[in-house]
Amino acid sequence: MRADFKYSYLLENCTLCPHKCRINRFENTKGFCRASSKMEISTIMPHFGEEPPISGIKGSGTIFFKHCNMKCVYCQNFQISQEHNDLFSRKTDELKLEDCMLELQEKGCHNINLVSPTIWTVHIIDALDSLRTREKEITIPVVYNSGGYEDPKTIKLLEGFINIYMPDIRYSRNESAYKYSGVKNYVENNRKSLIEMYRQVGGLKTDKNGIALGGLMVRLLILPDHAGEIIETLDFIKHELSTDVYLSIMSQYQPLYKAFSYPEINRPINHDEYSKIVSYAQKLGFFNGAIQGYEEHEEKNDLFVPDFNKKDVFKFKKEKS
Repeated sequence: MRADFKYSYLLENCTLCPHKCRINRFENTKGFCRASSKMEISTIMPHFGEEPPISGIKGSGTIFFKHCNMKCVYCQNFQISQEHNDLFSRKTDELKLEDCMLELQEKGCHNINLVSPTIWTVHIIDALDSLRTREKEITIPVVYNSGGYEDPKTIKLLEGFINIYMPDIRYSRNESAYKYSGVKNYVENNRKSLIEMYRQVGGLKTDKNGIALGGLMVRLLILPDHAGEIIETLDFIKHELSTDVYLSIMSQYQPLYKAFSYPEINRPINHDEYSKIVSYAQKLGFFNGAIQGYEEHEEKNDLFVPDFNKKDVFKFKKEKS
């Protein structure tokens, strides 16, 4: 990272996310996420398994960052988010984020999809700002794809750099967020941040082919025995945001990683839980989004689970046109 970048000082007393660890990431001290000042990337790839407006037919140009500011016991990306094995690292000593973005754009991807970007916000702004001064610019949308544990002040820094926000809303009760993800005050920070995201980009806008150009997309991962929290989340979106927000109602939850230690979530969701959420969203008037489908979950269960040990991280393949 360039020493003269105006936001590099934020890494000297890191408060980028609600943990507010206040550690100096340029030194050896490590906060909750264990990240230093050197950005780490695990995988760069066209991704064909995201929501239809993101993946389209050419794929989403996905950059999987290492480390995360949440420690979800059921995390499907645990190999790179929590295990911190250097096998999965590609540090900025070896490549620059702006070059990764340009590479994906040149491959014809529909967008640049930044996965788990929260703790790398300073690096992301630096890269995008740098690209504005180069001959080659990013002309495709940039997607901020996060677990939703955000500080609204950090989201404000991203205004003008991010075209599409795609956060999760995992919880509507802080007790659940702390138990399963190790984070405090998730609900307040998540909701305030989504209000700021919506202020910046509004509802989802697509081109004539249905490919996302800008706007807010919200992912709702349904946990077993927690459908009631998603109901509360839908009420929040309708009354505090808008029904033009794109909803992705996901049935893909599987008890991965450490979820076996929590009996109440040590199973996939059932049909009744999923149907309850879909019916309530329809009742509230949501019209923009994707219903993953419980049947699809049963048939393609393993397709949603990545393996970062393999060259082909996902089992999704590009569809023949």
